[in-house]
Amino acid sequence: MNLQGYLRHIERLNHWDPGNFKPLFFQERCYGRLKRPMWEALGNWPDAFSQDEEGVYLQGHYADFDARTRLFAEITSTLVEEGVISHVHGEQYPVTHAGRETAIATVDRASAPYFGLRAYGQHLNGFVRDGEELKLWIARRAADRRNFPDCLDNMVAGGLPHNLSLAENLRKECMEEANVGPSLAKRAVAVGVLTYCTETDVGLKPDTLYCYDLELPGDFQPQNGDGEVAEFMLLPVAEVARLVAQTDEFKLNCNLVVIDFLVRHGIINPESPGYLDLVQGLHENI
Repeated sequence: MNLQGYLRHIERLNHWDPGNFKPLFFQERCYGRLKRPMWEALGNWPDAFSQDEEGVYLQGHYADFDARTRLFAEITSTLVEEGVISHVHGEQYPVTHAGRETAIATVDRASAPYFGLRAYGQHLNGFVRDGEELKLWIARRAADRRNFPDCLDNMVAGGLPHNLSLAENLRKECMEEANVGPSLAKRAVAVGVLTYCTETDVGLKPDTLYCYDLELPGDFQPQNGDGEVAEFMLLPVAEVARLVAQTDEFKLNCNLVVIDFLVRHGIINPESPGYLDLVQGLHENI
């Protein structure tokens, strides 16, 4: 098996130049990374940030969680008005140097890449057993999506806001995106975490995806409730593997979720050259 078709997705999502960024520090810990337009824009808040050649430093007199959150909200609102940040999403993401539990503030989801903050999401593989064959429910994103319109997607996938637990958010996303009720969603199996770090035009995305498998009844039919999905398709796993290996039809990070599924279910052969690079590449960190 030639794994290059899969490896290219990992390479695309793990490419960035540290020279294009200044670290964002608070109390000697790095929380994010800023491209020039952002570090220059933060110069308009001299009471909040100091700067030198090595980085940008959030000042210690912003002493509590709420004060820092209000500061980031003010910055985001101002920079949206000035056209530095594209828009406001409405969900709050953690500002953290490690896990979600170490957050020192929250920011609007849309601004996280501009600050180079680690963002979190949850992706679920909905699959069916048809005799010996596995089939995967694949979503096609609606044409009006801001990001990756019309692209293929995992059956359930969404961001992980700071104010919700993993279990709460997974139940919410399952219901909104595929009409998977709480009793069925409860059967989802947590299968691990994927990480990647990719440079964009506006900043950096060091992202973490919590992944789940959910075996579904043969007569289950997903139905979208939030307008994000145009259609669902039940495809043989071999066809899904081909789409990932040979096309760019999937939303970028969804390729990694499918590759991880193929590895865990033994569909990608561990004797194939490049197998270790593939598996290790699913867990890249900055």
